[in-house]
Amino acid sequence: MSPPVPPSPTPLPLPALHASHGGNWLRPPNGDTGAVSKGDAIMAASDTPVLLLNAPLVASRLGYPDLSGLDLLELFAFVHPARFCVPTPRGLAQALEIEEPDGDENVPAFLQRAAGALVAACEDPEWFERQGAWSALQSLERLRWPWAQVLRPHITRPEKAEKWLFATLPEWEEQGERGPPRQVELPPEDVLAQLDHLTGEGSEKREGQRAYATHAARIFAPRDKRELPHIALAQAGTGIGKTLGYLAPASLWANASGGTVWVSTFTKNLQRQLRSESRRAWPPRRPDNTPPVVVRKGRENYLCLLNLEDALQGGFAGRPAILAQLVARWAAFTRDGDMIGGDLPGWLGTLFRKRGIAALTDQRGECIYAGCPHYRKCFIERAGRDSAQADLVIANHALVMVNAARGRDHAQRPTRLIFDEGHHVFEAADSTFAATLSGQEAIELRRWIMGPERKNRGRRRGLSARLADVASYDDEGGEAIEDACEAGQALPGEGWLQRLVENEPSGPVERLLATVRSATYARDESGGQEAGYGIETEASGLPGDVIEAAGAAAEALAAIRTPLIKLGSRLEAIMADPPDWLDGQGRNRIEGARHSLQWRVDLIAAWESLLARLGGPADPEFVDWLAVDRSDAREFDVAIHRRWLDPMKPFAKVVLEPAHGVMLTSATLTDRIGAQPGDPWESAIARSGAAHIESQPLLTAAESPFDYASRAEVLIVTDVKKGDLPGLAGAYARLIEASQGGVLGLFTAIRRLRAVHGRIADRLARSGLPLYAQHVDPIDTGTLVDIFRDDPHASLLGTDALRDGVDVPGRSLRCVVLEAVPWPRPDILHKARRAASQSGSQYDDRIIRARLAQAFGRLIRNKDDHGHFVVLSAAFPSRLLSAFPEGIAVQRLTLDEALERVKNGLIGEAPSEPAEPAGNVGNHSPDYPA
Repeated sequence: MSPPVPPSPTPLPLPALHASHGGNWLRPPNGDTGAVSKGDAIMAASDTPVLLLNAPLVASRLGYPDLSGLDLLELFAFVHPARFCVPTPRGLAQALEIEEPDGDENVPAFLQRAAGALVAACEDPEWFERQGAWSALQSLERLRWPWAQVLRPHITRPEKAEKWLFATLPEWEEQGERGPPRQVELPPEDVLAQLDHLTGEGSEKREGQRAYATHAARIFAPRDKRELPHIALAQAGTGIGKTLGYLAPASLWANASGGTVWVSTFTKNLQRQLRSESRRAWPPRRPDNTPPVVVRKGRENYLCLLNLEDALQGGFAGRPAILAQLVARWAAFTRDGDMIGGDLPGWLGTLFRKRGIAALTDQRGECIYAGCPHYRKCFIERAGRDSAQADLVIANHALVMVNAARGRDHAQRPTRLIFDEGHHVFEAADSTFAATLSGQEAIELRRWIMGPERKNRGRRRGLSARLADVASYDDEGGEAIEDACEAGQALPGEGWLQRLVENEPSGPVERLLATVRSATYARDESGGQEAGYGIETEASGLPGDVIEAAGAAAEALAAIRTPLIKLGSRLEAIMADPPDWLDGQGRNRIEGARHSLQWRVDLIAAWESLLARLGGPADPEFVDWLAVDRSDAREFDVAIHRRWLDPMKPFAKVVLEPAHGVMLTSATLTDRIGAQPGDPWESAIARSGAAHIESQPLLTAAESPFDYASRAEVLIVTDVKKGDLPGLAGAYARLIEASQGGVLGLFTAIRRLRAVHGRIADRLARSGLPLYAQHVDPIDTGTLVDIFRDDPHASLLGTDALRDGVDVPGRSLRCVVLEAVPWPRPDILHKARRAASQSGSQYDDRIIRARLAQAFGRLIRNKDDHGHFVVLSAAFPSRLLSAFPEGIAVQRLTLDEALERVKNGLIGEAPSEPAEPAGNVGNHSPDYPA
């Protein structure tokens, strides 16, 4: 029996326009849809407001950036804030539960029906999101929001005046400190019983998962010695069920000990998955209404209520002001205020050109804590307090490391840690423990110290404004603030980069950056100048003017750091002997200011240390270099960088040693060395930090239960020449056509991605095969993946961000195509670590095998998946083939032969691996990503 056809809503009588790579279609308010040229489509949109779906994307397809209209996504965000919707005709139809259009030519009529459904929802007595809608509409009408006139007759004025958003948000409450966890043992039989409970009655008992769970339980045992945590490195192949495998002992331990387990991920996608899976072990709320599971992210991910209030009261103008009103609608219904990867639609910010979403978060660490009038309702503070009482905290690698390095509350630092996506811990540590003195970083420090200069808009506040009461009460504190503000003028100001280009730097730090820029251009031999890429040079043998400028800049930085240290000590003194006017909120604000001060003091000290090394002997622990950051030949920053040669040293000291139990887990933790000599665990141990503490890690591996040999095969295409862009584009188009969509195309260079997309998108669209691409479509990456997952005929092109962490099971992803072998870029940092490894090309091979394994992991996500993994490069050394699962067929063949196998779904045993073609090994020039 076929499912019932959803009722068709009354269409909204307005013109509707749809533009795709396959053509453009326009439908009048009452008439038939017709195909139109790009020019006619632009003229129609200019004459009268037309219904559109994703106006920036339509504008991109028409090549007319100033296009505007009645965007249904904006209407959806108003009518249904905090509700998920894939921003395509199909996705909107599913969200509204109406019939989806069949073909591009039917989309305009669908847009009219969808608009009618959304408008009708506003008249429904059961409209869940009615609260605040009328007031928001009045504000949006004053801002000339195009939808306001359409909605006005359909939203009735409430009988009672609606409360302002900030009066409706609930306040968090202070909780007593949670005591230290009890020391408990987890018997294996209890762990397995909990696993059976989580997987559900009657579910298949997977031996790999059961062994994995009992091994994971080992990190929860009481610690034997101080600074010697239990460490486990656990590889779990796709399909093992590692999430429930470690949640079983984690939930058991949290319940028995009264402690908190932190699970850290690298991608937001896994955080969403973890939140969903955790519902098997914990209820949404405890009897006291506190959440047992909390998602924590960095401050820059959450809505800042003070920034929102400023935006609503005139801080934003034009289109950004409309965005602020839509975000305010969302804020009234959001689960936790998470704007990046939470329940705010990822596409909402991309509908507005300026970085409006970022401006509504605390990007610059300017929080005034208890000095904020919305402090008691702050989403960030609520998440922090909830996590202190939680059984499970779901965080990300960067937050865990930053919290360990400079957390405000030592008692809240995690002691039982599980790093999922553990193969990314090394790069997260590499970024966290780095030091970078750049123009962008320095100007942010100036803004934090001095606040707004000239006539800049916004609520930015300097030290004087944030600590005015302290300055008036404590003379020494006031002098320290004045001294810091005066010294802060030595930092780069507005227009610093243009002054560098014109060779007219202002102040000691700008003069340093000018010499760094000049030296980098003079010494660059990469060819990046002509290609438009960023350039860099080693920080050794530097010209005298760089060394001289570094000394002057270091003195200027010391002059800033000294009064900041003095101010910190004065704040401590006030806390120790508080005046009568200092209430609880004031104490919290000063405590927050002390934390913020210490962060900047440490930052400046790291910069001074970095400058002190310039001109001196190299420090074997670090790699230093100069860089000019560019994109498409346009400069956007100048910097001096310092990285740990081995960032796992500070990671071991800061994160591992204070912990009691730590596990790193991933499907690609070990190196798949194949028949080559070596220990597959060697790199995993080195990149976990375990080598820097005296504790021996527990090593365990659970192989995937999937039958890869019968479900997938690897095809290495030998007749697509390197550098042949038309040939590469043709190969992608033909593979997508053979597979009828469902292709994930991975590129090592953005420029080639754009070139291929530009050549083939129209051709594919005319065959009903939509093609989307990172760095081309004005859509965020998470939404692109949502669109790809939702449409089995769609294909998606992308770079590194799509190689790992993308979970698209089923027919929506049935072919992965690599444009080239993902060779590591031989930059200064990579070459230094390669030399330190003393393994030469084996170091590169390990990186490549890991990337290949991660890319292949996108293909088979469940036991029913099947498909092809295609590499469009004959220069694929046989020694790298061990990156793929054991037993999988690998064939070197022509493009025509590959197309035949993809088109007919042929998967089977391949002929024995042919001899490596002469010249294919060791003669590869890596690609430089744009």
